[in-house]
Amino acid sequence: MPGDKLMSVELRFGDSALMVADEFPEMGVLSPQSVGGTSTVLNLYVEDVDALWERVGGAGAEVLHPLEDTFWGDRHGQLIDPFGHRWAISQHVRDVPPDEIARAAAEAFGG
Repeated sequence: MPGDKLMSVELRFGDSALMVADEFPEMGVLSPQSVGGTSTVLNLYVEDVDALWERVGGAGAEVLHPLEDTFWGDRHGQLIDPFGHRWAISQHVRDVPPDEIARAAAEAFGG
């Protein structure tokens, strides 16, 4: 596009694609930075979360929640990319019975 803007970039994750673009304010296409944040978290499950975590950290992402094993059975972390998009990156590591998840959630959130 004129001005070296990208109209559409396809990011491939396994057999799925996510389309992103530069801002086009005249068309109402704005980044989270321009609107003061985001209410959306893009959740991505991968085969090797530790390897991806290292890559995105080296690419300038800001860590919101460090990568760790969770009570619901995932290895999970959350970050913000350099454009203000919030990502949760996870790998399922173990199946957890629903009653165990409920107990752990109550402990974690004071219920």
